[in-house]
Amino acid sequence: MNLKFHDNLLPTLPIMQELPLDRVIGITSNIPIEIVFAAGYIPIDLNNIFICDRLSYKMVEDAESAGIPRNTCAWIKGIYSAAKVYNISNVISVIQGDCSNNQALMEIFQSDGIGTIPFAYPHSKNDYKFLHKQLVCLADSLGVDYKKAEDMKRQLDIIRTKVHEIDRLTWEENLVTGEENHIWTVSTSDMMGDYTVFNERVLRFLKLVKNRKTVQSDIRIGVIGIPPICEDLYSFLSTIGAHVVYNEIQRQFSMPYHTETLVEQYSRYTYPYDIFSRIEDIQREIKQRNIIGLIHYVQSFCHRHIYDSIIRRHIRVPILTLDCDRPGRLDGAMRTRLEAFIEMLGNSETEISVTSRQYIQGGHIG
Repeated sequence: MNLKFHDNLLPTLPIMQELPLDRVIGITSNIPIEIVFAAGYIPIDLNNIFICDRLSYKMVEDAESAGIPRNTCAWIKGIYSAAKVYNISNVISVIQGDCSNNQALMEIFQSDGIGTIPFAYPHSKNDYKFLHKQLVCLADSLGVDYKKAEDMKRQLDIIRTKVHEIDRLTWEENLVTGEENHIWTVSTSDMMGDYTVFNERVLRFLKLVKNRKTVQSDIRIGVIGIPPICEDLYSFLSTIGAHVVYNEIQRQFSMPYHTETLVEQYSRYTYPYDIFSRIEDIQREIKQRNIIGLIHYVQSFCHRHIYDSIIRRHIRVPILTLDCDRPGRLDGAMRTRLEAFIEMLGNSETEISVTSRQYIQGGHIG
């Protein structure tokens, strides 16, 4: 593929108007892009083109005007509008293991004349038979031999390894900012629609950061939960002295485990499965990355919000829960809460009393 992209070092979207629309397939969440690429199609994450649009806030409003209920997650509204604005004619929709509204959204797409292909993760990460069947069905739907997708996996794994190096440079050498880490890892969901261009940009970025000065911050935090919809969270955190060294779900998008097959890879991907698999991953990374606090980002009207109470029972570092609705900048109240949290973490570097730790985890600040 020879797609045109905006000239920027960080991963960016292709110029959507110049894509061969008959080869573009929108995706509603992280799916086995190996199959899409192997079939000769261009996967485009609808979440990415929604949130990167300069009129993303209006896209939410347009979806509401089109009939999507106001008390529906803004990501669903954005996905809907992105498909309409950019004339996406076919969408792979994750109907199990992601948003509980995706099934209904898929049917809205169908009623609007947009072709849909369902994909479901199994309820259990150990149900390899179900997952394999879904992978083969997706390959059949796209008209490609499943073995070619396994070959494509090996190509993409080479690129993913370089993104894993960006992640390592974030927490181990402090050369990459939390925002850069977020952008690179979240972009692995579709690799900008062109894994060759994506690979070239990864290499350029890695070459650049080797000569940087390190990020100077003792306040090492993680951001867990779905990728934030608010546009300035990371930049604001950096201005108040926090270094984000862990982006939970974005890192999962990059497939951070060494695996031999697609079934093994997508069974170890934690996001679609139970919260306890995610908690194991979070606990392991807290220890390895020397994290002293977490921001749990939750999306308004998202069913995953309920996980917050379970996470607080099992994670033994201070947690601030941040709830956002629509795209845009952090409001004054959110900034104040973040400042108070980071200040508390800074003070706790010397000593965190048992009382204050319980106070935070109990949700009085979070």
